Order: sequence, then structure tokens, then C-alpha cells
Amino acid sequence: MKLRAIFYALLLLTSFASSEVMAYQKKVPSKTGKRPSESKAKPTFLGLRTVIYRVNNLKEAKSWYSRALGVEPYFDRDFYVGFNVGGYELGLEPDDSGSENKPGGVAAYWGVEDIEASLKRLLELGATKLSGVQDVGGGIRVATVVDPFGNIFGVIENPHFKAVGK
Repeated sequence: MKLRAIFYALLLLTSFASSEVMAYQKKVPSKTGKRPSESKAKPTFLGLRTVIYRVNNLKEAKSWYSRALGVEPYFDRDFYVGFNVGGYELGLEPDDSGSENKPGGVAAYWGVEDIEASLKRLLELGATKLSGVQDVGGGIRVATVVDPFGNIFGVIENPHFKAVGK
């Protein structure tokens, strides 16, 4: 239930913020006399590119994520392993702090077409269920697991975002 409440709060805040920014941009011209929406400047942010998880055993994590994601790393060094997942990167960095594998930090949600099958596969590979599949409204369903290295790994089935090329 907490996850659902947090999701709705974020959704409401981003919706409100977006509508407020758009309304502001329509009303207030910039110093050049043009509204921000009329500017020829390129956007600063291009979207999410990389999520990095810290792991206490890079070799084991590389093997686990290769099986979980169904792809081999495109970049594989002793200081970093990178996977291309549908045009986005999941990076693994060694965590030399000696800390235990405890869930925490940022939870990245990876898009899937079949959330039940994806959750089942992650659990079969040794992840621990944090939250089962939850319908958060609008046809959106989410679930989270903790990978064997202590990172929260989320999956999301969201009909509002389609994979590129589909």
C-alpha cells in the first residue's frame, strides 16, 4: 500500500508540475522576448540512460544479471560492467565498502510486457520478493525484488510507454 501511495503522490506531483510549467511558459516571455517553448535551444536532458547498482561480487553479479536480463554485457571490465537493456544501460560497479547486501538506495523500474512472468523469472534466479504485483491504476502494474547483491530491482508494466520499434 505504501508503494501505491508513493506512486500516486509522484504521479500527481509530476502532473501538477508539468501543467504549471506549461502554463507559466505560455505566459512569461524570456529575456529575449520569446517564451521558453519557442526557444531553439536543445533540451538539456535526453532521458534516462544509465542506472548503476553497486555489488559486492562483480563476477557473480555479472552472471546473475546476464541470466536475469537475457543479454551479455556490452562493456566488461574489472571496474564496471554495462548491459544494454532496450537502449538503456544497467551498470554494475564493485562495492568495496564491505557492507552487507541489504536492500536500499534507488529503485529503478525496468519496463516489461508480462509482469507476472518477469517477476517469476527473477525469483527463480534467486531474487527475493519485496513487493508482489500491484495495480497502481491506469493500467500500470509494478513489483519489486531484491537482487542477490542487495539492490532493489523494480519491474513495471505500463501501457502508456511502449518499447521503441513496437
